[in-house]
Amino acid sequence: MDVETSGKIQEMGVLAMMPALLSAQNSCTPKAANIIAEVAKNEFMRSPCVEAGLIPPLVQLLNCKDQEILLQTGRALGNICYDSHEGRSAVDAAGGAQIVAEHIKSLAESTDPATGKLLTVFCGMLMNYSNDNDSLQAQLIIMGVIPTLVRLLGVHSQNTALTEMCLIAFGNLAELESSKEQFASTNIAEELVRLFRKQVEHEKKEMIFEVLAPLAENDVIKLQLVDAGLVECLLEVVAQTVDSDRDEDVAQLKTSSDLMVLLLLGDESMQKLFEGGKGSVFQRVLSWVPSNNHQLQLAGALAIANFARNDENCIHMVDTGIVQKLLELLDRHVEEGNVTVQHAALSALRNLAIPVVNKSKMLLAGVSDIVLKFLKSEMPPVQFKLLGTLRMLIDTQADAAEQLGTNTKLVERLVEWCEAKDHAGVMGESNRLLSALIRHSKSKNVVRTVIQGGGVKHLVTMATSEHMIMQNEALVALGLIAALDLECAEKDFVGADLVQVLHRLLTEEHSAPEIKYNSMILICSVMGSEPLHKEVQSLAFIDVVSSLRSHENKTVAHQASLTEQRLTAQS
Repeated sequence: MDVETSGKIQEMGVLAMMPALLSAQNSCTPKAANIIAEVAKNEFMRSPCVEAGLIPPLVQLLNCKDQEILLQTGRALGNICYDSHEGRSAVDAAGGAQIVAEHIKSLAESTDPATGKLLTVFCGMLMNYSNDNDSLQAQLIIMGVIPTLVRLLGVHSQNTALTEMCLIAFGNLAELESSKEQFASTNIAEELVRLFRKQVEHEKKEMIFEVLAPLAENDVIKLQLVDAGLVECLLEVVAQTVDSDRDEDVAQLKTSSDLMVLLLLGDESMQKLFEGGKGSVFQRVLSWVPSNNHQLQLAGALAIANFARNDENCIHMVDTGIVQKLLELLDRHVEEGNVTVQHAALSALRNLAIPVVNKSKMLLAGVSDIVLKFLKSEMPPVQFKLLGTLRMLIDTQADAAEQLGTNTKLVERLVEWCEAKDHAGVMGESNRLLSALIRHSKSKNVVRTVIQGGGVKHLVTMATSEHMIMQNEALVALGLIAALDLECAEKDFVGADLVQVLHRLLTEEHSAPEIKYNSMILICSVMGSEPLHKEVQSLAFIDVVSSLRSHENKTVAHQASLTEQRLTAQS
């Protein structure tokens, strides 16, 4: 019904007459409901329909048995609810959704065409009622509509209009966290995969993808989707679309490969697809890495990063030459590279470098040389992963730490990034790598490179971090600097107020035992420097230290005694 006619109906006061017509329940009733449904297609007529008191009599009609009345009533209520807060509130107040949900449940198994049409209208009505409204969607979930709609999908898979309605409803409801548990208790995974296999049209596949993506965020459903054979479907889509540059194929390739990566985020689903590194899925995903398609390179690298979530998998992957594939990929992206691919490949390398046995193998394969090529990157996500990868690689590897720690270009870049105030992650990782180079190499050459590069003040600042692990790493590195080259570091220690920082760490009640312990070790180490020694004396350290002799932690108490003796001897 056009805007003009609807306007005239309103002017003539027809809406005010409707409640009486609807309540009479005779042969005019479906026609009256039909007129309301048509009028309510116009946005400006929805509020007047509510104001004319049409909702209570329409909801009352939902209790009758006549299919035509139910059909027209469902249409009328659905149209009034469409994008209308007033309409939804009125239907909510009259309890309309509950009655419709019960109708759908009782009619779900019936396959005659007229019922199919009615079910489609009812599903559409519930969708319009709850669309973009979390509290109404939550209400439908509590009513138990999810198992009913999943059942509809199974029984009515031949009915295109109805399956589409169900999919749109699933897409809306799946965004809510509370829906996931209900979905997981149905056979939604099997139904969606079955439906997906039948689709040829791009739009239909897209509709199913829009439901799969939010559902696959749930680990239980991830596993159900893997068991239902979704992965094979996704690999097929990739194979069909990889060489096409049609927009819809490019979109499908992206959605399929992204979803594949999402399925690998679940521990059980990932391990199932890894199959001890012999799984066909694992092999297929690996073949994406050397492809010429950026989206597939990205998904392949992310998939490896996801497979690399336990030591066993990591060791197997490094032994079967995956590192080389990732290095070749990174090498292709050094100049004018794709940032997301760089980030993903570095993430994969970082994860693979976690097991101790992998570190030397990866260093031998030349990982650090390739990673260092990205030092010039100005992209914080790449900087962050690069730092994390190097830090993982040199853990317990003295030679590599020495080699990298004497690389002045690297150390200068780290010192620069230690000041990246806008990027806390990059700043934190730079500090941690600086400390790790010293801690793992224990080398005077590395210490000197860091001092000359201006890194000492950053390590002193790091000792005041809110993260205990970082404080500790900083104190150990500073202790090594003091032990290996105090003379060279003296000026920087004074300039960075090291002694005041240590005093604060020892007097703070809430600082952890290992922080107190390492602070005292450091105090002893700096006593050989005259200006630092003077500062220690002027701050009355001896009082603080002697109070720690009765500390509940035995190691701290013992170190306090030794430190007190050292301070007394040198006062």
